Amino acid sequence: MPGPLFSPVDYDPARFDPETRRLLRATIDWFEARGKRALVADFHAKRFHADFLRFAAQEQLFATLLTPRAEAGRAADKRWDTARIAALSEILGFYGLSYWYPWQVTILGLGPVWQSGNQVARARTAAVLDEGGVCAFGLSERDHGADIYATDMVLTPDGQGGYRATGGKYYIGNGNVARVVSVFGRVEGVEGPDAYVFFTADSSHPNYHLIRNVVPQQIYVSEFRLEDYPVTADDILHTGPAAFDAALNTVNIGKFNLSFGGIGIAEHSLYEAITHAHNRVLYGNRVTDFPHVRAQFVEAYTRLLAAKLFCDRAVDYFRSANPDDRRYLLFNPVTKMKATTEAERVVTLLTDIVAAKSFEADSYLTIAATDIRGLPKLEGTVAVNMALILKFLPQYLFPQGTHADVPTRQTPDDDAFLFRQGPARGLNTITFADWREPYRTFHHIPNVAVFSEQADALTALVTAGITPDQTKDLDFAITLGDLFTLVVYGQLILEQAELTGTDTHTLDQIFATFTADFSRYATALHNKPSSTAAQQKWALSAIRKPDVDPTRFTAVWNQVAALSGTYEMKP
Repeated sequence: MPGPLFSPVDYDPARFDPETRRLLRATIDWFEARGKRALVADFHAKRFHADFLRFAAQEQLFATLLTPRAEAGRAADKRWDTARIAALSEILGFYGLSYWYPWQVTILGLGPVWQSGNQVARARTAAVLDEGGVCAFGLSERDHGADIYATDMVLTPDGQGGYRATGGKYYIGNGNVARVVSVFGRVEGVEGPDAYVFFTADSSHPNYHLIRNVVPQQIYVSEFRLEDYPVTADDILHTGPAAFDAALNTVNIGKFNLSFGGIGIAEHSLYEAITHAHNRVLYGNRVTDFPHVRAQFVEAYTRLLAAKLFCDRAVDYFRSANPDDRRYLLFNPVTKMKATTEAERVVTLLTDIVAAKSFEADSYLTIAATDIRGLPKLEGTVAVNMALILKFLPQYLFPQGTHADVPTRQTPDDDAFLFRQGPARGLNTITFADWREPYRTFHHIPNVAVFSEQADALTALVTAGITPDQTKDLDFAITLGDLFTLVVYGQLILEQAELTGTDTHTLDQIFATFTADFSRYATALHNKPSSTAAQQKWALSAIRKPDVDPTRFTAVWNQVAALSGTYEMKP
């Protein structure tokens, strides 16, 4: 029976329709037939993933999974379905960031197009996907990063109803091969938000100049420049404030997939690490007989399962989103910030265990240790996403709204609302249901009960007040956000655990970890230069020791040990 982790050996996504199952299985089989030697050799040689793009084109992988029904024509299997997009993101991450990355930036490049009412551009993009093409998202610039208030991509009216675009873009994935590059710029001579524009460019056009790959990796992250590039009405996707909204809403759609990529990387790493360590003898003992090694494995395993539970449940909120329920706008940066940093922590724990093995040329862990570092830094840094998360703190901790329960969404629906999110404002009007309800459901589990005390204590800290200077102190705010994020994270984990029947031992061990994390963050808050005497007193009072249960720990450890030898990538 398949376990909670993805495994190529017994993967059977029965929840999906036959064509989706075929595509996901075909992707796994392509990587497995290609083998580990080719995977690691291409990584170390920094060989561009052209063979994967050919496979994806042949199977119509991107076209089927990333074309919304409005542009699907008679192709019944095409739709924008967040659940199956997440599933492929996890699979591609499992085999390496180099294969997840062109998929991810294609999603970003499609965001402004599928949000646009330009039927010519939409049809052209759908045709590019059908031909096996990929897309790119031309937002960031060398001097401004992703600061869309300060773009130097300038469109000059050509006097014939079109424009000529001149300017550079930097750190643009797929920019070397993308036939559709969604480019953000501004119109010369127009002031303020009315100047913004999103348009499409083609990397094969002679006025599109590819300068270089800005990273020394297998992926291609381009710097390109447009010189007098012709832009017609058929290329314009958005103008004015709508272009600004399209940029932010695209990131809302795209950043979600980083978490599943990280989960996939961590899963593959866990299989390799436990198989290596559990079959290695040092000083007359199996490596996994050492208590500290077992503790590290159990922590890695429970952090990984927690990330999967949270992200799987967040999919339901994405797919159920509507103008009256935009709670996904909180859960989205949590998946991006929290789940990706948790995946990085998992890989760090595993590389600490296997030590020198994680540096070997034929080890997947060597790839993982390099790749996993990038995910928390893409689509906004941890600090940027934490600042966004904190915008929701008052209405989440002190909920005023009511919402119907969000069901598990596994039906083959088109998630069309994601492309009509509307203006990227009004976050303070989003309401939440009572976050305490899932905690009450599982209050009988010792460490859920302990963590619930800490979560309740956070409301007391916020009620007592944060000083005006502290609200401007990002160092202080990030730690406050860490505390808040844990509460949000725990809520969806418990919701998903109830839906899936997660066993009690695992949940108890997950919340033992969270209790220790909350205590660590509380200690950090105590030590902040700006913390008040009252806040320092609160911090000390919020520290709790997790409930200790050797039977529970052993039960979870046995789950980890049982993974030894269950999967090893084919040579």
